Amino acid sequence: MLLGRLGCMQHADSARTRRYTVVAHRDPVEVTLDIRRSEFIGMIRRVETEDEARAWIDEVRGVHHSATHVVPAFVLGPDRDVQRSSDDGEPAGTAGMPMLQALTNYRAVHAGEEYADLSDVCAIAVRYFGGVKLGAGGLVRAYSDTVVAALEQTPLVPRQRMLHVALQAPHGEVGRVENELRSAHFAVLGTDYAGPQATLTVGLDDADDALEQFNARLASITAGELEATPVGTQWQDIV
Repeated sequence: MLLGRLGCMQHADSARTRRYTVVAHRDPVEVTLDIRRSEFIGMIRRVETEDEARAWIDEVRGVHHSATHVVPAFVLGPDRDVQRSSDDGEPAGTAGMPMLQALTNYRAVHAGEEYADLSDVCAIAVRYFGGVKLGAGGLVRAYSDTVVAALEQTPLVPRQRMLHVALQAPHGEVGRVENELRSAHFAVLGTDYAGPQATLTVGLDDADDALEQFNARLASITAGELEATPVGTQWQDIV
């Protein structure tokens, strides 16, 4: 199955995108809708590559080999720059595109904040035709509603690009420093006690001034004795 390439939807500052929304786990979510005698099975799953999305689509096709249509759509990447869909035999523009728009337009609320940047997600709508034709407008609504119904049952979380920094402290001091950082709501990722000094790794929001602000706070905690250095970046779910 070949999924058509669609236009990109990028953030205004794509080079500095630091947060987007993802499905909280990799287990598929499934809902069933009865729409004018046709059964629509909506599925949502977290995926991170095109190969992973296509493999799951093929798997669903194998399970539902007797279905009239198995319509997929998926969105990938922090900037949502990979978007694919297919109508799988439905009239052009009545199935895959509405599903893709349902994914890209969906708004999620997490910890009181609203997010409209869902990505790394694949939606599949399986249709078993029930004998009543829906017409173009009815198909658009049916496929879109199927995706939205599945999304409403899907747990979502923000995913954030974190700057990892490391600092070294004497073994006798590292516990106090770690407690101070945790109290200040910094994400302490781990402590390595090997070597003459302990190494503490901390995750920061990857903003331009994050390291400068962190080192300023660290200086106030340690009377200017410690300073952190960057060791890389990594995307992490915020749960």
